[in-house]
Parts: sequence; structure tokens; C-alpha cells
Amino acid sequence: MNISFSERLLGLISNVHEISAKSMGFWESIQPPEDISTNGHLIEWLFNYTTYVNLFWFALVVIGIFGFSYLYSQKRHKKPLYTHGNEKKHLFITAFIAVGVFLSVDLVITKVSTKDMKEVFWNFDDKGDIVKVQVLAQQWAWNFRYAGADGEFNTVDDVVSLNDMRVPVGKKVLIQMTSKDVIHAFYLPNARIKADAIPGRFSKLWFDAKRPGEFEIACAEMCGTHHYLMKAQLTVLTQEDFDSWVKESQSMAIATNDTEDVNLRWGWKWGSK
Repeated sequence: MNISFSERLLGLISNVHEISAKSMGFWESIQPPEDISTNGHLIEWLFNYTTYVNLFWFALVVIGIFGFSYLYSQKRHKKPLYTHGNEKKHLFITAFIAVGVFLSVDLVITKVSTKDMKEVFWNFDDKGDIVKVQVLAQQWAWNFRYAGADGEFNTVDDVVSLNDMRVPVGKKVLIQMTSKDVIHAFYLPNARIKADAIPGRFSKLWFDAKRPGEFEIACAEMCGTHHYLMKAQLTVLTQEDFDSWVKESQSMAIATNDTEDVNLRWGWKWGSK
């Protein structure tokens, strides 16, 4: 019996999930990925707050539905009471709940997220000792580009990699990205941050990593048939190892880069709009 590629893939995924479930408890299996960034806790706090407050209001509604169904059941009230809900007390209760939801959910989310975006996540200052990376998304891969020793992008000494992004620990990494075909979403689960890569325009984000290791880069936008294949690896290195990798990769790039190969010359001038 012939087994299709999709069936083999589903079987492999099932085995991986089964092994993971056996190696850890239920609570551990539903925890978010480790946060390795300085500011990821801001996003995680807002996510958790929103979840818990919505659960509170949801529980209140459920209690009300079943509670009133029990208190005003046919056994306790033979004669039904009809109301249009337009009495003052009804209007007051409705307004109280609406204002409570607005103040506890919408207002807090707007205030906190606006503050974090302005003070932290939109801090795209590219001056100082930072790492600059250009990202080109395509179906179904991530292309990364680092400027070489000349400090200019899209030149012969650029370091270009496929599905392999490397950064030094403890240093700000500033990313500019675009897409070759459709909208993709550059997602770093371990930094709690993502941004859309959109054809015809540049978007950006920044992050830092607090410890060395290997982590996942995913596409968080349904981008086509093989969306599930669009996975890259983020490797966080010590500064010494990162410098060695850049030096070695740059030497290899100078020796092997074909200036006529359009697949290698997809970069742009840094800071382009």
C-alpha cells in the first residue's frame, strides 16, 4: 500500500507530539516557549491579563445564565414575568456591566499597549553597536542578509543565508524585511514578537536575546499550500562565536558570490522606505 507524503508527515507529527507528551506533564506541555528577550515579558503580561479578565467576565455571564435559569425556573415561578428590559434598574445594570468591561479590558489594553509600543517596541534607533539584518520572505523560506566589512548592504561581501539567522547574545538586533510574493509574518516565539513581511514595502522590528541557544523562527501568516514548511532557526551565539561566524562567512561570500546571480542580489539600501 502506497502512503502519501501528507500521510507520512501527519504520522511524523503525531509521533513527535506523542513523544513530547510522554516526556513532560500536561501543565508543562501547555506552557509558552521560554522568553529569552528583555522585553518579551511586556507582551506576555498583556496577553495573560487580557485572558484572565475575559475569563472573569465570561464566568460571570455563565453564572448569570445558569443562575437565573435555576432561580426563575417553572417550578419556582408558575406565572412567567414578561419584561422588555427598559426599566431604569435594567438600564443601570446593563450600563454598569458595559462600563466595567470597557474599563477593565479595552482601556487597559489600549493604555498599556500604546505605552509599550511608544517607549519600547518602536525604538528603531539604528545608531551604536547593533546588529542589522535584512530579511526577504518567500514561499516557503526565510532569506537573511548581513552587511560585510564595508558596512553596506547588497554588495559582494554580504553574508546571505537561508533559514539560518545568527545573532550575538545581549545585543540589539534590528531587522528590516519585505516579501517576494505574498504576506508572511516573521515570528519569534521566544522573543514574543512578530511583524508582517509585505510585498512592495518594508517593515521592521527589533529584539535582543539574553542567552545563547537555538530557537525557532516561524511564519505566523497562512501564506500558501506549504505554509507549514516555512520554518527557520535562530541561533544565539556568544559575541566571540558570532564574530568568528561573520568573518568566516564573509570570506566565503567574497570567494563564491556571483555578482550576476539575481538570487543573491535581493538586498536594498539600509533605511529605504
